[in-house]
Amino acid sequence: MNEASIRQARQDDADLLAAFAKGDQGAARALTERHLRSVLATAYRMLGDAAEAEDVAQEAMLRVWKIAPDWEAGKAQLSTWLNRVTVNLCYDRLRKKKGSPLDEVPEMEDPSPSVQTRMEQAEGAVEVQAALQQLPERQRAAIVLRHFEERSNPEIAEVLEISVEAVESLLARGRRQLKQLLAPVQA
Repeated sequence: MNEASIRQARQDDADLLAAFAKGDQGAARALTERHLRSVLATAYRMLGDAAEAEDVAQEAMLRVWKIAPDWEAGKAQLSTWLNRVTVNLCYDRLRKKKGSPLDEVPEMEDPSPSVQTRMEQAEGAVEVQAALQQLPERQRAAIVLRHFEERSNPEIAEVLEISVEAVESLLARGRRQLKQLLAPVQA
């Protein structure tokens, strides 16, 4: 995304938030359509559980509606703020679950037309999801935001509230660990 596109998206989000704050339900729908899929995907990749991801996505969107009247246009990008909220909600849930063992990583739903293609993709996705679940929380968040949500390192740094150098370090360590975890699968 170039700088002009980012500024336009930021302004569009600010306009929609302002319209929602004044009672425009269409603005709420537009913001939800624009951001829910990304929030849900991030939460699923962080948690490995579709139901938990839906709960996190719902809570994250509720927080958007709560901050709408106070949103300061130009101060932050809504998508970055929403990613930070989503990751933090996931951290909270992961901390609560830490004591309980991870039973089984659920298969991701895949709307591919071919059954064989769906099976192959689901098998690979489950392996990647299982490997992601073994990463430390902050490495997992950095990997998810960079490789699945296609966020830039500065955006990730803002979401995780760390330096760009720390993001690069988390990504490098996370990639190395994923490579080790997935190596037996690829052999």
